[in-house]
Amino acid sequence: MKYQFWDSIAAILSYTTLFVFRKLVVEAEKFGLSHLEFTQSYYIGLLMIPIFWLTVYHITDFYRDIYRRSRLKDLFYTFNTSLLGSIFIFFALILDDSVASYTDYYRGFLVYFSSHFFFTALFRTLLTTRTAYRIRSGNIAFNSIMIGSNEKAAELYAKLESESNRKTGHNFVGFVSVDNNIRFLLEKNLEHLGNHKALPGIIREKEIEEVIIAIESSEHHKMEEVLNLLEEKPVKIKMIPDTYDIISGKVRMESMRSIPLVEINHQLMPVWQMVLKRIFDVVSSALVLILLSPLYLTVMLITKISDKGPVFFKQKRVGFQGKEFYMYKFRSMVVDAEENGPQLSSENDERITPWGKIMRKYRLDELPQFYNVLTGDMSIVGPRPERKYYMELISQYAPHYRYLQKVRPGITSWGMVKFGYASNVDEMVERLKYDVIYIENMSLLNDIKILIYTVIIVLQGRGK
Repeated sequence: MKYQFWDSIAAILSYTTLFVFRKLVVEAEKFGLSHLEFTQSYYIGLLMIPIFWLTVYHITDFYRDIYRRSRLKDLFYTFNTSLLGSIFIFFALILDDSVASYTDYYRGFLVYFSSHFFFTALFRTLLTTRTAYRIRSGNIAFNSIMIGSNEKAAELYAKLESESNRKTGHNFVGFVSVDNNIRFLLEKNLEHLGNHKALPGIIREKEIEEVIIAIESSEHHKMEEVLNLLEEKPVKIKMIPDTYDIISGKVRMESMRSIPLVEINHQLMPVWQMVLKRIFDVVSSALVLILLSPLYLTVMLITKISDKGPVFFKQKRVGFQGKEFYMYKFRSMVVDAEENGPQLSSENDERITPWGKIMRKYRLDELPQFYNVLTGDMSIVGPRPERKYYMELISQYAPHYRYLQKVRPGITSWGMVKFGYASNVDEMVERLKYDVIYIENMSLLNDIKILIYTVIIVLQGRGK
């Protein structure tokens, strides 16, 4: 709460600086008066401005992990958010001022931006410096475990616990082995907490905050299993890099005071981008459902007239974090198309109705899924959701398929753009490669790129 408190103070001080500047300088030059009076509008701003800035900081995830901060990174972050936030305040508050010259607008903006950046950066630097001092002095430490038990782990532990590196902030509660040896080199210094398969329970029981992986080269085949066990666990994961990691730039400067470590980040997108992505999904879906309602009604009418049966088709799919939901489509197949069990559609599938073929060509059958996006089960861009039956089949060939459940499934995806619909499990596995690439490179820019490609495909009628 200290960061929030001092950020609020900085917001109040910078707003007061702007208010005083407008009264004693801008209005004095315009009206020839120099009278400072704190009006009702000032007190309203005193309440609303800090709320605005705290909302910005929460959306951009500034207050996450306040004990592991870089002062230089904080400075850059503060400069960027101060600049963007001040531009918003400029249009909201400063631009409607009555001024003697248009240059007063620029002066007002400069005063507000510089004062906000100064006060915010000052308080944050003081807080971060104090926190760093407490870590160095041993007053703050993070419960940590070492994964690994022999030479590399013992060597790394010795370096971390040496006199010159005693201030790293680690409180090692034990180590976890990945092999089944009876004796371990590291047990001379740390308690053996068990095998790596018990990691979830160990992390929960010991309240672990940081995990350091230091396994031997002969144990690297266990790496994927270890990382899967750590997936979605609220811990920082670091590991000893190899030469390639250092050359490719994966080793961060902040971790290279003496011991280079690679930090494995499970966060797919910055929080602010995730928030904007969800806002885009909701607003776009609402607009599509409203503005394209004549098209929806037309498709519904033709679907009903062209073939007996329901207009909509719903089917259980597996979505975000393995949660099942009903996905909706305009029905493009005959009724009871899967009476003999789950079947994937193919290009010349006799179960597809004549009107269904037209809908699929232009992907009109997918339009009801904007409702799924609105309810939060799906996103506009994301890997296509599959049925549990096919998900289990795919997992036999590609165990990493469950990786796709880290994000909301989508109406369109990189896999749909580059590969299209799959008519068998082999094609599903092939399309999976593109979806994994998307997840590893998730960004708003890539979402826009996929949407542009999707629109082109729809307009050209290249759906199937």
